[in-house]
Amino acid sequence: MAMQLPTSVDVRAFVRRVLHPASKLGKTTLWFGYLALALEVLRAILRSPSGTMLSGWASFISALFVVFALLMGLRWARRKLLWRLRNRLIVTYVFIGVIPLMLLVAGALLAAYLFAGQFATYAAMSDLQSELQHLDATNRSLATQFRALARDGKLNQQLAGEIASASDENFRHRSVSIWEGEKGFVLAEPAQATMPPIKASPALPGDFAGFVLDNNRLHLRAVRRVDDGQRHLTIVSNLPVTAELLRHATSELGEITLFPPDEETGNKPSAIAGGQPAYKDRMSVTTKAGGSSTLTIDLSRNGASGPKRVEAGSVPPPSNSLDVEFPFATRLDVTAWESGKSFNGLLLVDTRPSRIYATLFSTLGQNAGIFRDLLIVIAVIFGVIELIALFIGVRLTRSMTKSVAELYTATQYINRGELQHRIRLRTNDQMAALEGSFNSMTQSLSNLIAEQKEKQRMEGELAIAYEVQDLLYPDDLSGLRGLEVHGVCRPARTVSGDYYDFIPLSEDRLVLAVGDISGKGISAALLMATVHAFVRAYSLEPERTLAAVAAGAGVPQSMVLTANGGNGNSHAELSPALLMATLNYQLYRSTPAAKYATMFLGCYHSGSRLLTYCNAGHLPPLLLGVDGQVRRLETSGTVVGLFDDVTYEESAVAMHPGDIFVAYSDGITEPENEFGEFGEERLIELILQQRDQSLVRISEVVTTAVADWIGGGEQPDDVTLVLARAR
Repeated sequence: MAMQLPTSVDVRAFVRRVLHPASKLGKTTLWFGYLALALEVLRAILRSPSGTMLSGWASFISALFVVFALLMGLRWARRKLLWRLRNRLIVTYVFIGVIPLMLLVAGALLAAYLFAGQFATYAAMSDLQSELQHLDATNRSLATQFRALARDGKLNQQLAGEIASASDENFRHRSVSIWEGEKGFVLAEPAQATMPPIKASPALPGDFAGFVLDNNRLHLRAVRRVDDGQRHLTIVSNLPVTAELLRHATSELGEITLFPPDEETGNKPSAIAGGQPAYKDRMSVTTKAGGSSTLTIDLSRNGASGPKRVEAGSVPPPSNSLDVEFPFATRLDVTAWESGKSFNGLLLVDTRPSRIYATLFSTLGQNAGIFRDLLIVIAVIFGVIELIALFIGVRLTRSMTKSVAELYTATQYINRGELQHRIRLRTNDQMAALEGSFNSMTQSLSNLIAEQKEKQRMEGELAIAYEVQDLLYPDDLSGLRGLEVHGVCRPARTVSGDYYDFIPLSEDRLVLAVGDISGKGISAALLMATVHAFVRAYSLEPERTLAAVAAGAGVPQSMVLTANGGNGNSHAELSPALLMATLNYQLYRSTPAAKYATMFLGCYHSGSRLLTYCNAGHLPPLLLGVDGQVRRLETSGTVVGLFDDVTYEESAVAMHPGDIFVAYSDGITEPENEFGEFGEERLIELILQQRDQSLVRISEVVTTAVADWIGGGEQPDDVTLVLARAR
């Protein structure tokens, strides 16, 4: 896949982040960068040499800028590296599992190395100490025998040699120096017979046994002083430390090297003027030996002068690929024979674990392999357990990070609006439950959006229905001769189930219709539109409409229309009771059984100021007289649309100029709060207080009072108010 080059937008964004950092560290780094650049430019212009104040400040500020820039880089790398949960878990696992295991293994290896090294050096030192103790014990025995000979005056070189020869087979190259007073002789091998006797060091009074450095050679030496009256006897047994002695003492442990200290330089590298080595090809190592003393070891093989190191044995071949070679060293206390000062030498053992193991379990014989095999089995078991733990940890980490990655990818899909994306469930754990919850949430979100769209569609349709229904309500007919009318309806929802209408039949006749459809919402609004159509049709075309309907309902033709002309002309006039019966007939047959409506129909004749009305279960309208008298139009019947073959009564009431007709729905009087219902009395009181105002103003006062009575709660029912005032 070809590498995608950064776009100009990416470059501009990067430059913007660099030049306008958001963090305090970024701002500090930027300012140090500006300052360092300015100082470097100034130094170049002034050609300031190194060592001046300007150069020093420029270098210091530049160094600070580099430090802060590195910190910024580390922060950026850490953020990039640890952004993914997988990387965080890997780092956590490394710090919790891998690093402690590595430290444990390293500690075990270090402990094994220290143990093996200490055991190897201890075994070598034990063998040498054993040789020294054997030499000292033999020297004490010889001193006892020589004292007896000296007491009898029989101590001479021949007799002493015969006594000492009995122990020569245990000590090759041993020499015994015998001093009686100031006279002495030496007992040694023929090759060493000409060497002078070793004189006890005046710096070491009393008995002595230890490692000594004499004439740049390392020796095992034991001194025994015997005082018997006038006789002073001193026996000095000396055994030079040679490769043969080391090989005999340390058996087959490995390569053993003894580095004696340099007596001439006082445990410091010898030097000449100018700091050059005192002899050619000399290599020495100086270490602290405790306190203020130091240890200088000559590591050269062929030094021209100085103490000679002693080597014996060789590193055995490896028994397997893990049988590595390792060296270990320990200190060796060495006494300078002439001065009596104590120095530190070095015992170096170069061996292999197999030789350590063989030496350690040598007493077990053939059973030593059991312990080896047991250790191998334990190591294999631990290794298998670690591999299983590693495998389980990797599997758990992968499953967890894979689930988180899929969740993150799913959120990207959801962010792009692809709500159909689902996460595939592969396990049965808490992460799978989280993925299932995410899928459920996505499905719920998809359903919610679908419901929201459906709701918006329905709200749009309801808005259209509201506009259509609003057109069904009539305009106020303020210009009608003899009667001023006004109506208002405030739906509890988008559309209303309440109905009112003003239908002018002529210049002096008007039909007032007020109704309340059962239920709320769309169904009530649709039934309201049906009622509106029926009432309009029956009122405006009574001859064509009512005659046919009445005939179907069994109503005599003579009851449909009556002649009633104020000026003597004969014309058709509507009967409210018959209109109500016909409306009941139609609604009963065209609507469900549970649907019905309360209805008030009134026909007002302005010439006679007579209101003829019929009420089908609606709240009784009020007639508020000019004198303050309140009359209720009590004549009423059952609701329309619920029962068949229902007849209705009608009544007439005269209105005087200034009388106010009030028809309303239960949405005005029935709303409740903590003080109870709004009530009819409060409605009458408000209208009487505002009776001199326009009908529009009276409607506003009443509807506002009802809204205040409801408060912040939901409007429980449609609020409808119809007012008419006689002129």
